[in-house]
Amino acid sequence: MLKKVATSKAPAAIGPYSQGIIANGFLFASGQIPIIPATGEIAQGDITVQAQQVMENVGEILKEAGADYEDVVKTTCFLADMADFAAFNSVYEKYFTGKPARSCVAVKELPKKVLCEVEVTAVIK
Repeated sequence: MLKKVATSKAPAAIGPYSQGIIANGFLFASGQIPIIPATGEIAQGDITVQAQQVMENVGEILKEAGADYEDVVKTTCFLADMADFAAFNSVYEKYFTGKPARSCVAVKELPKKVLCEVEVTAVIK
């Protein structure tokens, strides 16, 4: 059985998808970009500002699913520019202290021309 995860404390889906799905004891969360949930606006600033907002959005979805950052087993990170890798990591490591498995790639473009996007898979206890 699949259970949809939805919270107003993270950005609403901007397409035909869910913020997250719980299946077989795992949360599969859709990629989060630096949208401020209260306003729907993109967090303005450099990669550290945008990454911070992304991590907060991820955290709200984890919370809604009954998990936290320590329950994350895999992340996939997308950067608009690999030159931002070190600065992105400086924010990322504050949240994912359990060091889950990760992929991090640079892509040609992200939705709404943001600088980063992160999706997670987490164990639900």
